[in-house]
Amino acid sequence: MRQRKLIANNKKAKHDYFIEEVYEAGIVLTGTEIKSIRQGRVNLKESFARVENAELIVYGMHVSPYEQGNRFNVDPLRPRKLLLHKAEIRKLIGYTTLKGLTLVPLNLYIDEKGRAKLEIAVAKGKKLYDKREDIAKRDSDRRIQQEMKQSRRGD
Repeated sequence: MRQRKLIANNKKAKHDYFIEEVYEAGIVLTGTEIKSIRQGRVNLKESFARVENAELIVYGMHVSPYEQGNRFNVDPLRPRKLLLHKAEIRKLIGYTTLKGLTLVPLNLYIDEKGRAKLEIAVAKGKKLYDKREDIAKRDSDRRIQQEMKQSRRGD
């Protein structure tokens, strides 16, 4: 079993997209960025990934500047390169160009070797009615669970 420390997750992604496939990618970071990430000062909310020149780049991932970083700090919203195998990148190119799917970051974590990893999902955008269906299903499931709890108490 892998030992990993979850740093940030993108809850909005599962609400806004249907997740098709998930990939694990390494991130190219500077020294002050990884220190800031280890402190949990990162936000994935508005981030997305794109394939450019056979490289995977993540945009909009906000890594707050490290307090003791002074001149070594970089732009918090700078594009960051993701590390994947060539075959996986080719597969992602096919998904994004042919099928019109998008690449959305799901989780950022530190693995057992101390490296920052980002889970990238191949996702299809949900329509408003899909989101409403999910909310209605979640509410009905919650109601059923509450009814079951109350019926167990009554016995």
